[in-house]
Formats: sequence, C-alpha cells, structure tokens
Amino acid sequence: MAQDEGLDLVLIAEKADPPVCKIIDYKKFLYDQKKKQKEIASKAMKVVIKEIRFGPQTDDHDYEFKLKHARKFLEDGAKLKAFVFFRGRSIIYKEQGELLLLRLAQDVADIGKVEALPHLEGKRMFILIAPIKKK
Repeated sequence: MAQDEGLDLVLIAEKADPPVCKIIDYKKFLYDQKKKQKEIASKAMKVVIKEIRFGPQTDDHDYEFKLKHARKFLEDGAKLKAFVFFRGRSIIYKEQGELLLLRLAQDVADIGKVEALPHLEGKRMFILIAPIKKK
C-alpha cells in the first residue's frame, strides 16, 4: 500500500502486539519534528546573568549610578550578580563589602529577590539577585 501511494512504511511501536506501522512521508515527518523542537527551544526561557562590580569603598554617587543599572537589568528579566572586588590589602574591609551588597539587595527588593547571600570566594564577595516574576 505504501509503495502504491509513493510513501514510506514507518514502524511506530515495535513492542506492541501486533507491531504498529504507519504510512507517511518520512522526510516530511522528520522535518515537522525538527520544526517542533526548534519552536520549543525558542520558547524556552534563557537565563541571562548580568554582573556589576563594586570596590569595597564605593562612593554614594557611583553606588547610585550602578544601582540604576542593576534595577534596569532586573526589570529586563536578567539575573544580577553583584560583586565586590578586593585588591591587595583591601581584603581587610570585608564587612564594608558585605554591607554594600546587602544595601544593594535592600534597594532592589521591590523588583528582585536574593537567591544567594553574600559569600567570599577568593578576592571577590558575591550576591545573586533574581527578578521577581510578574503575573
């Protein structure tokens, strides 16, 4: 029957009793499958992480400027990774760096929630903030 119609006989379920076969155009079937997978992949949410770097003694004006950028990143739906970079002997100001990151988290609390509290890795102290989902 498949040869008469110029189509392919495709085995769908070989473990069924009796095995299930379907008469279809196999190339078109593969094309449709690829198209569906592409559509699913395009609808999948891609996680974007934006970074903002501070120094342990960042001044108020610089902080406000970077806060504005942080708010924009969160409103656009990106995660925010803010970090304080300690150079040389500035590692003795760990408390200032932690306070700076907690202040940032508090200032963006209306549009973002903290995923990871400030923690020190080498010479950097990180905080991870995710946007709050809008309904």
